[in-house]
Amino acid sequence: MTTARLRRPLVNFFQIASLVMILIAVGMGAAILTMHFAIHGTEVQVPSLKGMTVAEARSQTSGLGLNLEVDNRYYSSDVAPGHILTQSPPPGTVVRREWRVRVAESLGPQKVEVPDTVGADERVAALKLRRVGLSVGATAHMPYAGAEEGTVLAQDPPAHAQGIAGPSINLLVAAPADETPDGFVMPDFTGVPIVAAQTTLARVGLSGPPPTFVDVHVPDIGGANTPPKPPVTPGSVIAQQPLPGARVDQNTAVKLTVAK
Repeated sequence: MTTARLRRPLVNFFQIASLVMILIAVGMGAAILTMHFAIHGTEVQVPSLKGMTVAEARSQTSGLGLNLEVDNRYYSSDVAPGHILTQSPPPGTVVRREWRVRVAESLGPQKVEVPDTVGADERVAALKLRRVGLSVGATAHMPYAGAEEGTVLAQDPPAHAQGIAGPSINLLVAAPADETPDGFVMPDFTGVPIVAAQTTLARVGLSGPPPTFVDVHVPDIGGANTPPKPPVTPGSVIAQQPLPGARVDQNTAVKLTVAK
């Protein structure tokens, strides 16, 4: 009788302890499940926006809790104006809500002619570009005694260029002779004697490895209906890196290829 009475509290104790353990396990499981949904509930998959109009893309991203930002605009002969060219992050990327999705908008095919701004004042050049729907991109300043301060010395892309990617034009502007240059626009050395090209580079503090000399093909004299092509002058530049119009600074190594 006494033993039975002692067993009963022990059984009750183990039952209560088991019940408590079950409740704790259920609570922990619920907490983990809640945390899982809380974390993953704030994540969304970035949709494919290419080809959509900006308005359509903004509506779709807004519905997912994402922020759309038009980061760039480019000319394109393949994508209609006002539609999305590229996006970042790419489609399928899992991000948190409120994430910023950057896109590039198509301006359609290039329809404007790039004006000639060389020789104009920097402000006048900017006005000429705006009149045709273009804008000023990067502006580099170079000390140059041959022109008044603020005069445009070169532009990239050049005047009348076709098939340009963006609606901005980079300018090289004359600075006072005692000012330290912050960059240069690479000139076109094609056909220029190597000595003259190296002298021009040295004048602005640019240098590079020794030029590479290569054999060049001697063109045919031409037929009855084909005008003859002039031969390449030995000792002249036939290729360069960086390309003409590129922005360079005094840390840029200029590589020249020269005809033997």
